[in-house]
Amino acid sequence: MELVDSSNHGMSILFSHYYSSLMYSGTDFLMKPVFLRGFSGSFHLVLLFVLFISWVCNKFKVPHSEGSNERNGWSDEGLVTLLDLALRTLAWGTLCVYLRTQLFNSVSDIVSVVSGLFFCYVGFFGKNEGEDTLLEEPLLNGDSRNEAESNKSKGNENVTPYLNAGFFSTLTFSWMGPLITIGNKKTLDLEDVPQLGPSDSVFGAFPNFKNKLEAECGTSNGLTTLKLTKALIFSAWKEVLLTAFLVIMNTLASYVGPYFIDTFVQYLNGRRSYKNEGYVLVSVFFAAKLVECLSQRHWFFRVQQVGIRVRSVLIIMIYNKGLTLSCQSKQGHTSGEIINFMTVDADRIGDFSWYMHETWMVLVQIVIALLILYRNVGLASIAALVATVFVMLANVPLGKLQEKFQDKIMESKDKRMKATSEILRNMRILKLQGWEMKFLTKIMELRKTEAGWLKKYVYTSAMTSFVFWGAPTFVSVVTFGACMLMGIPLESGKILSALATFRILQEPIYSLPDTISMVAQTKVSLDRIASFLRLDDLQPDVIERLPRGSSDTAVEIIDGKFSWDLSSSNPTLKDINLKLQHGMRVAVCGTVGSGKSSLLSCILGEVPKISGTVKLCGTKAFVAQSPWIQSGKIEENILFGMEMEREKYETVLEACCLKKDLEILPFGDQTVIGERGINLSGGQKQRIQIARALYQDADIYLFDDPFSAVDAHTGSHLFKECLLGLLRSKTVVYVTHQVEFLPAADLILVMKDGRITQAGKYSDILNSGTDFMELVGAHEKALSALDSTEAGSVSESTSEEAGNMASTNGVVQKQEDKDVQNGKADDVVGSKGQIIQEEEREKGKVGLSVYWKYITMAYGGALVPIILLAQVLFQTLQIGSNYWMAWATPISQDVKPAVSSSTLIIVYVSLAIGSSFCILVRSMLLGTAGYKTASQLFSKMHYCIFRAPMSFFDATPSGRIISRASTDQSTVDLRMQYMVASFAFRMIQLLGIIAVMSQVAWQVFIVFIPVIATCIWYQQYYIPSARELSRLVGVCKAPVIQHFAETLSGASTIRSFDEESRFKDKNMKLADANSRPRFNIAGAMEWLCFRLDVLSAITFVFSLVFLVSIPEGVIDPGIAGLAVTYGLNLNMLLAWVIWNLCQMENKIISVERIFQYSSIPSEPPLVIEESQPDHFWPSHGEVDIRDLQVRYAPHMPLVLRGLTCTFTGGLKTGIVGRTGSGKSTLIQALFRIVEPAAGQIMIDGINISLIGLHDLRSRLSIIPQDPTMFEGTVRSNLDPLEEYTDEQIWEALEKCQLGDEVRKKEGKLDSTVSENGENWSVGQRQLVCLGRVLLKKSKVLVLDEATASVDTATDNLIQQTLRQHFSNCTVITIAHRITSVLDSDMVLLLSNGLIEEYDSPTRLLENKSSSFAQLVAEYTVRANSSFGK
Repeated sequence: MELVDSSNHGMSILFSHYYSSLMYSGTDFLMKPVFLRGFSGSFHLVLLFVLFISWVCNKFKVPHSEGSNERNGWSDEGLVTLLDLALRTLAWGTLCVYLRTQLFNSVSDIVSVVSGLFFCYVGFFGKNEGEDTLLEEPLLNGDSRNEAESNKSKGNENVTPYLNAGFFSTLTFSWMGPLITIGNKKTLDLEDVPQLGPSDSVFGAFPNFKNKLEAECGTSNGLTTLKLTKALIFSAWKEVLLTAFLVIMNTLASYVGPYFIDTFVQYLNGRRSYKNEGYVLVSVFFAAKLVECLSQRHWFFRVQQVGIRVRSVLIIMIYNKGLTLSCQSKQGHTSGEIINFMTVDADRIGDFSWYMHETWMVLVQIVIALLILYRNVGLASIAALVATVFVMLANVPLGKLQEKFQDKIMESKDKRMKATSEILRNMRILKLQGWEMKFLTKIMELRKTEAGWLKKYVYTSAMTSFVFWGAPTFVSVVTFGACMLMGIPLESGKILSALATFRILQEPIYSLPDTISMVAQTKVSLDRIASFLRLDDLQPDVIERLPRGSSDTAVEIIDGKFSWDLSSSNPTLKDINLKLQHGMRVAVCGTVGSGKSSLLSCILGEVPKISGTVKLCGTKAFVAQSPWIQSGKIEENILFGMEMEREKYETVLEACCLKKDLEILPFGDQTVIGERGINLSGGQKQRIQIARALYQDADIYLFDDPFSAVDAHTGSHLFKECLLGLLRSKTVVYVTHQVEFLPAADLILVMKDGRITQAGKYSDILNSGTDFMELVGAHEKALSALDSTEAGSVSESTSEEAGNMASTNGVVQKQEDKDVQNGKADDVVGSKGQIIQEEEREKGKVGLSVYWKYITMAYGGALVPIILLAQVLFQTLQIGSNYWMAWATPISQDVKPAVSSSTLIIVYVSLAIGSSFCILVRSMLLGTAGYKTASQLFSKMHYCIFRAPMSFFDATPSGRIISRASTDQSTVDLRMQYMVASFAFRMIQLLGIIAVMSQVAWQVFIVFIPVIATCIWYQQYYIPSARELSRLVGVCKAPVIQHFAETLSGASTIRSFDEESRFKDKNMKLADANSRPRFNIAGAMEWLCFRLDVLSAITFVFSLVFLVSIPEGVIDPGIAGLAVTYGLNLNMLLAWVIWNLCQMENKIISVERIFQYSSIPSEPPLVIEESQPDHFWPSHGEVDIRDLQVRYAPHMPLVLRGLTCTFTGGLKTGIVGRTGSGKSTLIQALFRIVEPAAGQIMIDGINISLIGLHDLRSRLSIIPQDPTMFEGTVRSNLDPLEEYTDEQIWEALEKCQLGDEVRKKEGKLDSTVSENGENWSVGQRQLVCLGRVLLKKSKVLVLDEATASVDTATDNLIQQTLRQHFSNCTVITIAHRITSVLDSDMVLLLSNGLIEEYDSPTRLLENKSSSFAQLVAEYTVRANSSFGK
């Protein structure tokens, strides 16, 4: 570094010397070649001396790194030579200046000096880029399979070079060089992007912020928007102050040009104050440009740095809050809304850092501008002030409107996203019921409201933009008019100075509406986040935790009164008294909705407590009723943050019967599970959940009816192995609907209406009360259908069965299994077989076709030429009006004006009005085109998504679809059209400036062409890296959202395992991974802009030198001045054009991603006109299956391997089989969720593959495995297509025993159903599904394990209802409880995708060796309670 400093110092001495020699030309001796040579020589001596000293210092210092004698790849000798060359170049420069002033004009000398310096610079900084990457290359092409590991190890050492970049490297952003070089050689991946420094990483920034926030407001309840803002500002105050200083520097430097223009024009006109004044002016202009460029680049970079930091800190805050929210607070905000806080609001506050200083900067700029104007046009500057203020005020109402519309857009967007995420979650049900198009119209309705506000917003923006582009012309018209009225003489120099000032003023005025709307938007976002952070957390004091082992009571509740909804008069649980000793097994039973799950929740501390005490001693583990599985490997789900202990792990797998399943999966326990466990069957998810709990080795276990989702055999195995085996010494509380699991309990709690009505041992309760009798009686009744005499003969065989139980699984088929035969999938399969693939990101350049498709979308692109024409006209008129002023006004007072002053102003005003009109046309048309395009993209993408086959949703995490529907759509709605247009407009402006400058001096082209070429080369060099980085931002954002969505849905499970800190940590890592590409995008952007700025400054200086050096009178000084006025804007514009180009490349990716989802292959047509079945089809309901073969994807094995059978119309058929034998697949084939690979299914003689999907699905009914309800009302849940009358709906509710329940609610049929039907119990939801079927009254009804989450009494009720109302229909049941198929007419037993047995149940039972008889025997043995002690 010393070397560089010394050379800088040298240059400054040289320059100062050279100026003084120019100014005091009396000392002619200084310009003599002899002196100059001596001067240069002495300089070399000084340099040698400095080098010698630095060498000595280095000798005495301990070398701290091996490469200390290298700098940027240069050895010390190389450096000396380089500096020597630089000094020679400078010396030569002084010499040629001397020669030029004395003898002749030589442009080539100046070019050679500038290029000499440039080469030295390139030599010094260009060299390291090549070398570094050679060293990094081997790391990058490592084995792709170990990516994760290498990433971890590399991540630690590969910290951003910004941390220890030298002064010069920081100044010029050269530390970005290596990354941009890598990006140029290969497609960048996340591993190539260096880690953030400690102050930018969340791990450094968040604790700091948290301390500030706690110092401000103490608890979260005292949090206000103001306090949050203060904490954010204070956590980054150093950067804020630094950027403020840079902003002031930048503003001052930008006004140097306009200030000196008048002097410059006078100089050209021949009025010179001292010799060589021209060169002094040129150097002042140049110095100002450099300062402006440096300060602006660093200001932008630092500001983005702050933005990134603020964004990630807020994401962490929101995430941590999401983990501790109470259920009450959660009900007020759906998960979609909460995710929006993270995706939209935090982003917006981060983006605000750009506008942070704009607010006060505008004032500074206006003050300086007025001072310059005062110097030029005297008192007329007051008129300018008035005009400026007027323009700004004109914007206030517009700004207010924009804020209002923005608010409304956000609100309606929240609603739409909420609906979208719910629909994506339940897509399978919608497809089965044939409702997807109805729900699409629901989304379209929501979008219509949003689009209404969007339209208003877009047109308000157009008006704003009209006001602002017209502003400089308006202000200048007023000012010059005032000059005329006041009789202030107008000279071209002063006018040009004024015009330059107005042009600079235009920026702050132009950005003011932007700033105002940003301030408004940011305030809205801050309010939203602050109000979210203020929500109530779970009460921390619900549970008293006793230290482990301090008490022999594990759980104790005294006079507990709990309510999910504290405002309701009727508490959920009341009068709860409970005392459980360590090691007790407690069963909880009761009818649907009696409060069983709530009892477990209150032991976990999830339910708000009204009164009473809850004590817990020991650690707890919880298994929820509906499984919560994280996307990730199966192993990670089971370990759940614990260390791997092989032996324990194997035991747990064994106990949960997962061994077999894992053998079948292509990657064993390394198989990646899809979102919400989409590629696992219900039973597998449940067993993985149980395994997770067992592995935790806690003291207290809470099971919420986990055995319902698995078949009878597995259920009894789980109960025996887990509850009676591994957990015999633990405290276990289990909710169950299966009576046969009750006798094994030490204590049975019977619940009814939120009270514990009976408690005691099985035998004691059986004789005493009615509630329990009801449950058991129902069970006995179901069993009596079985002739239990057969039980004995089969019971021996059951134990062997348990060993070799075959369980192929529904997932497998969706996986590739190449080498499963020998029990291990071959490594070569790689990630191909995993159901969820890495998110595809387009690689390489965004094709021109994307731009073309985007531009021509609205009205076939008809508006584009009109918009461009309006812009060209605007530009021409603007230049014309300025040209007119420069030409028509005199140079100085003693010259006679060319035209009268009235003509002067009239022509000027008419040109100004013309240009304003063009702007109006342009903004309006642009708004229209943008709005239209956004709407078309939206409907196209959504139509494609809703028509996509089910396999698309299985393989695509909803996060990806949602990010396209929210973030990307939002870009297309509000940003994209302005990006594309702004690029075109700036290009036109740039061409205008080039035209003006070359009018005056065509020689400018000598420099201009190479400079433009260099700019384009730089831009091409930069784009590959920038593009991939911004794609990475998109790809790294999805995991943050998905992880958050998963956490929200599994918050109670995470809390029950006390794993919050691990999840918070993971979220921090993800947030950092998301910030890394962002930080580097900012660096790369400034890296490019700095280089472009320097190049445009060189061009500008060159043209000035040229103007100064031509003899007087060759060129009209006024016009020359005009060229300079425009030239002052050159660097700003050049940077803008390139910046726009890059921004456009980055944002067009959103359009590209939307196009990507607008071309998903869709399902077969919904309706086929020529083969539409008649209205009464199916009238018999006979289902005839012929040689049916089904596979889930072309490259996967067959799941159904040739089934042939007939379900006779009007009969009931039960389908049984072990987990994974293909039961669900058969049903999916019936509904054509998967299309058959061969064979066909006929219903009443019509081949279902030949009719439309909607015709098929709407004529069949299904009660699906997991009961779903949608947000809305009871009516919309039963009858989304609005086909039935209220009477019919009430009738259906009565039939499914929900009539009274619904009458109790205030809204009756219009009473609300919250997201996922959370305010209804699982059993009630199941009954609602039954209600839907009763309304539909189809001839063919499918029950898919429908009775799994219902107690036996409700189950019997459902069966009875079905028998009564569907007596003459074909009913196909997939059953887990054998009792539910015993009364069917036929039983179909599947095994491994083939039919093993198909006959009536009585006949099958007579044959003792039939597989069905054995299944029944197992069930009976279990039911007769082999679990009693």
